[in-house]
Amino acid sequence: MNVQTPPSWSMDIAGMTHFDMAMQRVHAWFAGEIIDRPPVRFMAHNAFINLLQDKLAGMTPEERKALWFDAEYQVDLFIQSIAGKTHYGETFPIYWPNLGPDVYASFYGAKLSFGEVTSWSEPLLRDWADMENIKLDWDNVTLKKIDELTLHALERCQGQFLVGYTDLHPGLDCCMAWRSSQQLCLDLLDDPQQVHRLAEIAIADFEAIYDHFDAILKAHGQFSVNWMGIPSPGRLHIPSCDFSSMISPQTFREFGLPVLQQEVKTMTHNIFHVDGKGVGRHLDAILSVPEVHAIQWVQGVGDDYPIMQWVPFIKEIQARRPVIVDLSKEDLDDFMEVMEPEGIFLWIATASEEEEQDLLKRISQWT
Repeated sequence: MNVQTPPSWSMDIAGMTHFDMAMQRVHAWFAGEIIDRPPVRFMAHNAFINLLQDKLAGMTPEERKALWFDAEYQVDLFIQSIAGKTHYGETFPIYWPNLGPDVYASFYGAKLSFGEVTSWSEPLLRDWADMENIKLDWDNVTLKKIDELTLHALERCQGQFLVGYTDLHPGLDCCMAWRSSQQLCLDLLDDPQQVHRLAEIAIADFEAIYDHFDAILKAHGQFSVNWMGIPSPGRLHIPSCDFSSMISPQTFREFGLPVLQQEVKTMTHNIFHVDGKGVGRHLDAILSVPEVHAIQWVQGVGDDYPIMQWVPFIKEIQARRPVIVDLSKEDLDDFMEVMEPEGIFLWIATASEEEEQDLLKRISQWT
């Protein structure tokens, strides 16, 4: 296959001389095609949350928040993590401003508490009578901090790394942050119309919020990219609905699907994050949305490991969309033996660059 990469896709990044070819492989993957091999990212799922863990251990909540909010420290920490590295495969070095998965909910006033590896929100809405008071605040402290983290990274990224935008969760996951997971489950039974109203509030400003961060990145010549680590020259988004693991397919179609349809409509590339079998049971509904261009499948741990038990499910996805698969390096050979490579994007956690070179050789022989 001969995929022509536009000049605007080029970027000089230390340790990644093959940047253009990596972008071509990603472009081909979105089309379900292969140039020379499937793309592969050498990074564990959620590896980004571990950068702060050692430093934050033993700190008070106030001390932890101060470090999460320290833009210079955060960017320094990221730069240290990539110093001297060669970025093999499609492992793009990307800093994205991270204040936790509920940051979108916090833009409306939800209070965040900061732990060692993540943050979480306290319920914002305890009485339905207060729903009309939930409004986006462009002067919100976390929104302003995301701007600061982004701009500081942009000042220091030249020739070293890409800068992405923060994790955005509108819709039912935002409603869950505002109400709590247990309360939202009860709401679906007791006050379904109120949940519909709340979901409409949660998605109403999404495009404006996305455009705000996208404009900052585009003004600095950056791609559209976030924690997923897959750059797009257009508008990339990672829709998800982890709350859907708690509800039936019928309930998801009524409450989650309308939000998803609105969430993805202005994007160039959407990769839906399917976090485990609870979310996976909604696959038909998710793939009924044409603008969902690809799926990330995360099988989980414990009884959900190893990956081989999920091969039939992955093949079902592969027949309909390109799919990202988190794969243990120990399972690579078995996986390649039973799967076709077209439309597969591998994520593999590795311990060394030598290991990555060896894995690349093996993946290059997958036909």
